[in-house]
Amino acid sequence: MNVTRLPLRLTADPHRVIVRPFIPGGPSRIRAVIERVRALPDNEVSAMVTALVNDYRQRHKDIRGIFRQNYATALAHLGENREPGEERRLLLGAYFTLEYSLEAVALFNPSMVAHPDQSGTAHGALRFVMSLRACGEGHISSIEFRTGTIDVEHHVTVDPPTRFALTARPEDDALYDKESYVLKLREMKAHTPLADPILNVLDTRFTLSDLKYAIDRCRPEVGKTQYKELADNMLWLAHSNYELDFSPDSAISERVIFPVSENESRGIEDARFVRFTHADGRATYYATYTAYNGLRVLPQLIETIDFRYFKVNTLNGTCVQNKGMALFPRKVGGKFMMAARLDGENIYLLASDNIHFWNESKLIYGPKYPWEFVQVGNCGSPIETEAGWLLLTHGVGPMRQYWLGAILLDLEDPSKVIASLSEPLLVPNADERDGYVPNVVYSCGALVHGDHLIIPYAVSDSHTSVANVPLPELLARLTRAAQ
Repeated sequence: MNVTRLPLRLTADPHRVIVRPFIPGGPSRIRAVIERVRALPDNEVSAMVTALVNDYRQRHKDIRGIFRQNYATALAHLGENREPGEERRLLLGAYFTLEYSLEAVALFNPSMVAHPDQSGTAHGALRFVMSLRACGEGHISSIEFRTGTIDVEHHVTVDPPTRFALTARPEDDALYDKESYVLKLREMKAHTPLADPILNVLDTRFTLSDLKYAIDRCRPEVGKTQYKELADNMLWLAHSNYELDFSPDSAISERVIFPVSENESRGIEDARFVRFTHADGRATYYATYTAYNGLRVLPQLIETIDFRYFKVNTLNGTCVQNKGMALFPRKVGGKFMMAARLDGENIYLLASDNIHFWNESKLIYGPKYPWEFVQVGNCGSPIETEAGWLLLTHGVGPMRQYWLGAILLDLEDPSKVIASLSEPLLVPNADERDGYVPNVVYSCGALVHGDHLIIPYAVSDSHTSVANVPLPELLARLTRAAQ
């Protein structure tokens, strides 16, 4: 197969830092820091603030606002509302702030989609958005983005990111759908008779504040232990569904989706973005990703139209398990479709009338060739071609080597596998075998440009490269295999 590796390499940059609240301990530790800063003379406070602002404003937008916000976060742990002077608040905020290096470990597992704004693009070129898994201290993963262009000759250029990286706080007034919320609560086996009075208070659409009010209002005189467990579960579920709104003056490359909820506290892994076209022609970008809390994985769904405003929701149903769910770019036969690996070994086709609920599955492909005897899975969303749905796959073989392959699914009935490559499409070469996890090439989603398939791929869980493949040649190889 004529696979061309492009001279492009995205490597981890430890200079890419965000700020996070730093709470050094419980209320007594927080109070002790506040009292120590309170004892400082005004001139020393002023000098320290000036030095801190001058030092860190080169690394972060609105560093003063960050200090104010993290001072307020620390006070919330005390349940107090102290009001020292402005400079002392800023200094305290600095004590309750830390920097986190997003890419200190790796930058890998990319997916690529067409940019929502193609204005000004040269004839025959395509602007794209690439998502990447950034891994930092404590092996906590987040989602970063890069933009770039594929020119008429299929050369790929990635725009350099700005020096800033920033996160967005979840929207406090995000609306929850009551019906979906109750279904998920039942699926969690967290719904008890004590939940009914709370749910009766809520409207069909409600906010987190509404939920907290209903929980407080319905608090019983007896059974307080059981009620607290229920309340914790209900709030946990709400916090797992959130909305992020980034500043309109931020570049896409500055925006970072960092773990927010408890179920993703140890990382957000392997986002598979796809440009989904609705029946009326509207386009929405969806991504499935794996939330990890240190004990279990939980597939979740991201939704955006502009890569500025994001909705994050839990996925529900008996088929929502394991890693590697990838949404088809349109409905098939009136249903949403997913490629998934329910059992950690085989590829399944999921179907649903509701994008948030998945209970219907069918095994369609399992390990077939020696290079995939351990397991197979998808490498991103299926791509529609005249010959069928092209699904990039990964196979795991001896020495836990990860290789890229491909299968072709029927356009009308994707549960029918037309053909599969008997040999890998992409294998780690001598320059790609070493890294955080050796002997791995892996992708979370490719993009068609003209008659070429552009494949961004991770190299041994360390950095990211790009390859292109003539699409007619790949399809011809697959259709010959079907004969």
